[in-house]
Amino acid sequence: MGSQLNEMLSGIDSGDVLAASRAMSTVERGGADAEAILDALHPKTGRAWRVAFTGPGGAGKSSLIDRAIAVERARSRTVGVVAEDPSSPFSGGAILGDRVRMANAQGDAGVFVRSLASRGSETGLSALAGELADVMDAFGRDVVMLESMGVGQVETRVRFMADTVVVVLTPEAGDDVQTMKSGLLEVADILVVNKSDRAGADVLAADLHSVASLRGASPSGWATPVVQTSATEAKGIDALGAALDLHRAHLEQGGRRTTRRREALRERVRLLMEEQVRVDLWRDPTLHERFDAILEAVVGGRTSPYRAARDLMESRRNG
Repeated sequence: MGSQLNEMLSGIDSGDVLAASRAMSTVERGGADAEAILDALHPKTGRAWRVAFTGPGGAGKSSLIDRAIAVERARSRTVGVVAEDPSSPFSGGAILGDRVRMANAQGDAGVFVRSLASRGSETGLSALAGELADVMDAFGRDVVMLESMGVGQVETRVRFMADTVVVVLTPEAGDDVQTMKSGLLEVADILVVNKSDRAGADVLAADLHSVASLRGASPSGWATPVVQTSATEAKGIDALGAALDLHRAHLEQGGRRTTRRREALRERVRLLMEEQVRVDLWRDPTLHERFDAILEAVVGGRTSPYRAARDLMESRRNG
């Protein structure tokens, strides 16, 4: 891929949208070519401010991002958006759906939206979303916004993909909010009650304020604010923009952003290592033979799954 890679990299450096799109398509396909692109682009990353929007499905994240795009463009900042959608990877619905909801992205060369299908993942942001954000970053976007399709147990990893995490809730979240509170507060830098023109918005906001107050400031000294918005009516958007600016300023003091990025990269390397170990492990044909043999002992009740796993790993270490 040598000449094609150099052509894409040169295009990305010169601001060629088509080159960036081709690079992202290659990254989506995965494999050696994707790794080559990400390897080459990594030294160019780290400049863009990354903001992740997460929350339950139907919270209005796309509409809220659309409003946030307008705020950033009014400040003459270029914007990249990576939106993960549960649509079929074959239908093209993910791209159409997100772009329809992001009117401020239409016809603006300063806004670059890339949608990707979930590929079977039910919640959260995939590792691929972070890799596409890397391309956006290297492409020179000032701000990169990531949209997850929902909240799940794995969504805590969103903290390692962004400088600022915005958790979006609605009054209708109801009992779901009660079960999500502790996890959300672990990852949320800003809490947003969207669709705040609906009944119950003030109650939810007060509840979140109370929980955030009980939790107190983070180790870095940041107290999670609660912002009420209505994306469809453009209400509370300035307050959200102000909260984003405050968190950005907070992280830029005392090397906090560098520390956070270091933690994020450490987690990313760790996860990639674990995946590589898993792949390498199952490439061993001898392991497959031993696995089939010991499985019969598990099925027959002669050993437990835990003992079987330990024995398999021990036999592999001993050759």
